[in-house]
Amino acid sequence: MSTAPTIDYEKIKGVHKIPLEELYTSGHRTCQGCESATTMRGFIKVAGSRTVVTGATGCMYVANTSYLTTPWIVPWMHTQLGAGGSSAVGMAAGLRALKRKGKIKDEKINVINFSGDLGAGDMGIGGISAALQSDYDLLIIMYDNESAANTDIQATGLTTYGAQTTFTPPGTKHPIMQRRWKKNVAGMLAVGHPTCRYVATACATFPPTDYLNKVRKALSIGGPTFIHTYDPCPKGWDYHPRYSNELGEFGIKSGLYPLYEIVEGNVIYTWDARKTGKGRIPVKDFLTKQGRFDHLKEEHFTHIQKMVDEMWDEWEIPGVAPIKGILKARI
Repeated sequence: MSTAPTIDYEKIKGVHKIPLEELYTSGHRTCQGCESATTMRGFIKVAGSRTVVTGATGCMYVANTSYLTTPWIVPWMHTQLGAGGSSAVGMAAGLRALKRKGKIKDEKINVINFSGDLGAGDMGIGGISAALQSDYDLLIIMYDNESAANTDIQATGLTTYGAQTTFTPPGTKHPIMQRRWKKNVAGMLAVGHPTCRYVATACATFPPTDYLNKVRKALSIGGPTFIHTYDPCPKGWDYHPRYSNELGEFGIKSGLYPLYEIVEGNVIYTWDARKTGKGRIPVKDFLTKQGRFDHLKEEHFTHIQKMVDEMWDEWEIPGVAPIKGILKARI
């Protein structure tokens, strides 16, 4: 039986209960079908107006902070590519000092950093780690479209195995140039930061309201918290923009992108791909809907499926920690 602590938060029960107020509005320049824009719109909807946002350089900050235009209704700050974590700590520390000195009202003000997979998972991971070891109330959301999309879709440490990017073009001699398995950032940060009380993975639209409730949980539980979102990208993944939501759902159902929460050390699967009733769809069904995998051959799909099956069938904590639980005394 799970011993996960109960989190007291205002849960959104159904899509009709999602707040109507828009705090991320027109004026942005994101691509048609941009799932990261949906992720951004969602977190500020449920966080509310008493929120300040900071974001490291990435496609969402190129698109959302063009000179003299912004879709943000709340205060936001654009910071350097590797400074997502440190900017959140600075904002939280500043707010704490202003409250202590009586300069502003002593009320809850959310601090949220929104950084991409390159900014948060690769270059900025040191700052994110430091932020998760602080005692400030802040939430870091890493939006993961598996590329450096602001500079023409280069591969990052979170790009799916086998994907074509401008850094990993397939060729005749080497049909697979992206040979790194996706970095497990959420699991890594959870295991390495035992005082961080809440870590989660999410997709903006599947299952409905799951992501929004995870944001509210993270903000309610207090202390530094972290959410990793999977964001399909029509431009980088090469598919028609109308299918963004469907691609996110297929990625979850294929088992490539596990959905879970880690609450004070307890792992809770919010869409359990191990259950027979839900099952997993073949990874090939997900990959073949994207042009970035058009060059893959049958043996490549077989290899990726084998890796995903191993993750769910053999890992001690499926999708979280690549430990197979073999305990054998060696004398």
